[in-house]
Amino acid sequence: MKALAKTQAGPGLQLVDRPEPECGADDVRIKVLAAGLCGTDLHLEQWDEWAAREVHPPMTIGHEFFGEIVEVGSDVTSCEVGQKASGEGHVVCGQCRNCRAGRRQMCSNVSSVGVNRDGAFAEYVVIPATNVWVQPADMRPEVGAVFDPLGNATHTTLMFPLVGEDVLITGAGPIGVMAAAIARHAGARHIVVTDVSDYRLDLARDAGADLVLNVAKDDILSAQRRLGMTEGFDVALEMSGNPAALRETIENMNHGGRIALLGLPKESFAIDFGNVITHMLTIKGIYGREMFETWYAASAMMQTSPLLRDTVGSVITHTFPLEEWPQAFEAARSGRCGKVVLDIAGVL
Repeated sequence: MKALAKTQAGPGLQLVDRPEPECGADDVRIKVLAAGLCGTDLHLEQWDEWAAREVHPPMTIGHEFFGEIVEVGSDVTSCEVGQKASGEGHVVCGQCRNCRAGRRQMCSNVSSVGVNRDGAFAEYVVIPATNVWVQPADMRPEVGAVFDPLGNATHTTLMFPLVGEDVLITGAGPIGVMAAAIARHAGARHIVVTDVSDYRLDLARDAGADLVLNVAKDDILSAQRRLGMTEGFDVALEMSGNPAALRETIENMNHGGRIALLGLPKESFAIDFGNVITHMLTIKGIYGREMFETWYAASAMMQTSPLLRDTVGSVITHTFPLEEWPQAFEAARSGRCGKVVLDIAGVL
C-alpha cells in the first residue's frame, strides 16, 4: 500500500510502498478515505526536538482520519465490516492507575497513532476496536476526518462552564475556529478570537465570534474596550502555543479567571506567575480528548448545532491527493488556510 512515512531521523517525509497492516484479534482494519493534516504532522516533517524525542523511524504518520471498516479481529463485537468510522488516536495501556480508574485520557503509557505507532496517511490503518468511533453511513469523508481536532476543540472549550461568560480564544487555526462555534453553542456572552492571519480570523467571525482581532495590529485590551468589558475575560482558550499569546491572555483575565491550554509551544518560556497568583487564575493543560465523553459530546453537538455543522464544513478549505503531500504541507504552513485534508482514496 502507499504510505507517507518518516523513513529516517531528520527533516522530510517519503511516499513509500509498505505492507498492509495486519489485524489482530482485538483490532479493526480501516480503509482510509480521507485524513486531516495536523500541526503535529508539521512538527514530524520538520523534525524538531519534540519529534526527535517521540518518533522512532520508520513510521507512517497521520492520526486524523475517516474510512470504512474492512476487517475486524476474531474477538471484536463492537463494530462490523462495512461501517464508516473515525478513530481515537491515543491507544492506552488499560493497566496504569489512570486507566484502571476510568481516566483513560491520562494514561501514562499512551501510544499515539501516527507518532508512536503506524498512522493513517496510508491506504489502510489498524487500531484497537476500543478506539473505533463508528460514524453515520452518510457522513462526508472530509468531515469524518476532522473529528479528532473537533474533539480537541470540544474538550478544551467545555473544560469550564461558559454560560454568560466572556471568552477569549487565542489562535484561529481550525481548532480555534471550531471552538468559537462550540462556545457560542454553549452559551458564552462575548467571544473574542485573536490571530495574526486575517484569512483565519474571517473563518472565526463566520463561526460565531463577536469580535476578531489581528494582534499584529491591535491588542486584547482594546477588544475589552470595544465590547464594553470592565473586568477582563472569564474564560480563555489558548490554542496557538505562542508565548506572547499566553502572556497577554494572563494580563487580560478577570480575577478568578480560568485558562485552558491546548496550543503546544515549541520550547519552554516564562510567564508572570505573580499575576497568576494575585489574580487567583486557574490554568489547565488539555491533551487530546476525554475517552469517550468528548466523542459523544462532539457528535451530539454536530446533530443539534447548525452553526457547528456549518463551521466544521467551512473550516476545511483545502484538499489534496496523497501524492501531492508536499503542496498540502506547504498550504498548512502558509496561514492562508483552514483545515487541510488529504484525499487518500480519491473520494473528494
